[in-house]
Amino acid sequence: MKKPNWLEKLENRWQVNTIRAILILVVFACTGFTVFFLKEPILSSIAPADERTWVFSLVYYILIFPIYNVILLFYGFIFGQFNFFWAFEKRMFRRMAGKKGQ
Repeated sequence: MKKPNWLEKLENRWQVNTIRAILILVVFACTGFTVFFLKEPILSSIAPADERTWVFSLVYYILIFPIYNVILLFYGFIFGQFNFFWAFEKRMFRRMAGKKGQ
């Protein structure tokens, strides 16, 4: 059976084999679901649902960004892909800081 083209592209981009590419996707999925399930408790601790405005959503996204990165590293560790995600985080923060390089 032939691999899907999108999976081959991810393998090439990340320089990993098929199993590692799938594990990396699982880590991203687990992190996304965790953040999704954390949204309501975090927003509820700030204000009740009927009193929230767009400002509360903005505060949530600001608060969840560092939490997302920690959760990503946690799941990366659980699935044996910590080194990949640690390098991923470093690249992302370098790009955000405007520094060039790997």
